[in-house]
Amino acid sequence: MSEPTTTAKAHRTPGKGHGSVAGYLAGLGFAVVLTLTSFWAAGTDTIWEPAVPILLAALAIGQMGVHVVFFFHISSGPGDANNFLALLFGVFVVGLVVFGSMLIMANLDANMVPMDKLMRMQR
Repeated sequence: MSEPTTTAKAHRTPGKGHGSVAGYLAGLGFAVVLTLTSFWAAGTDTIWEPAVPILLAALAIGQMGVHVVFFFHISSGPGDANNFLALLFGVFVVGLVVFGSMLIMANLDANMVPMDKLMRMQR
């Protein structure tokens, strides 16, 4: 195989270096910045308090995006269709498990005998 032309290199996805040190260092830099920003946002009083969980969720989604692009090397290109579908299926399964667990716990909480009635039943 021949070396890709310079125009092909210009159209690459940021994390498509597949093992290049520069790609991994860029991903590490973004991940560290997002992590430090999350710790700062959680511990500061300069952000409106109800907005902190939303900011942390946005930073977490950004962190996941950095990992997917720079470390998993998954993009939306035609060669990564199977990897992208496998990632989406994994996210679906995790979401299903989390949502199902929350649904089961809510049902158990709603049907639980209150503690004061439980104590009266034991006497």
